Amino acid sequence: MTCMLNSFGYFLRETAHSLIHNKFMAIASVLTVTLSMFILGVFLAVVLNMNHMAGYLESQVEMSVYLKDGLTTEQVMGVGQRLKALPDLSDLSFTNKDQAMEEFRERLGDQAAILDAVNGNPLPSSYRLSFSRPDSLKEAAAQVSQYAEVESVQYGQDIIEQLYKVSQAIRVSGIILIVFLAGAELFIISNTIRLTVFARRREIQIMKYVGATNGFIRWPFLFEGMIIGLVGSGIASAVLWELYKVMLNEAAAAGLLFIPFIGIYPFMLHVTLLLLGAGILIGMLGSAISIRKYMKV
Repeated sequence: MTCMLNSFGYFLRETAHSLIHNKFMAIASVLTVTLSMFILGVFLAVVLNMNHMAGYLESQVEMSVYLKDGLTTEQVMGVGQRLKALPDLSDLSFTNKDQAMEEFRERLGDQAAILDAVNGNPLPSSYRLSFSRPDSLKEAAAQVSQYAEVESVQYGQDIIEQLYKVSQAIRVSGIILIVFLAGAELFIISNTIRLTVFARRREIQIMKYVGATNGFIRWPFLFEGMIIGLVGSGIASAVLWELYKVMLNEAAAAGLLFIPFIGIYPFMLHVTLLLLGAGILIGMLGSAISIRKYMKV
């Protein structure tokens, strides 16, 4: 145990010495990781929110079936019976003409007085349907629109499809950007560590000759890369967390609460942990790449 603690202390001292000795390159690497991880975090937050919004809107999609005027009670009930038999139907409700007018008045609020000038009730009776599988909605709409008693069918499937197309485009772009940013971080960190390794190459060779293991030589450099990745991704996460909080507050102040953003907690905690893990992993890989050839004596 004492030997392990002594070795760990040696690794930390060597890491600190290297970072201080090459402070300008270390700062440049941290800033590069910070910028890359911030951009990565922004894209991740956007993609996850788009998927969340798509899922929310999908669950809220309803099909409205507007009936023709002059139908008998038996005809209206007959349409309801056929609607109940539709595949994947999860909910069905009926609104008669009087109920439709009352709901319309409530939506108009202070402007409801304009309806007093309207003769009669022009609003149709309607059925509202929701489905457990949104894919079934489009087929059901095509089928129901052929009913002789039905005036029209309305639903928001086209909006959902467009939203998914945008979400898919953002997801693909995000993956490409993630790969690019990870490659850039590997390049910057590996070059920073390579300068340190090159300056100490003779020392490394001597240590190898006297019997030092590859792990004993390698760990200080791995720690250096991990610290660079951790600090850079930590700064990026803190900035991203604060900006996301500001965005949610501004959305609430602007009355955009109807937009289903993901709540800040635990969402941003998960994003932060992901960025920290990615930063540490990339830093370690960059260091491992840099010192690989110097391990061969």
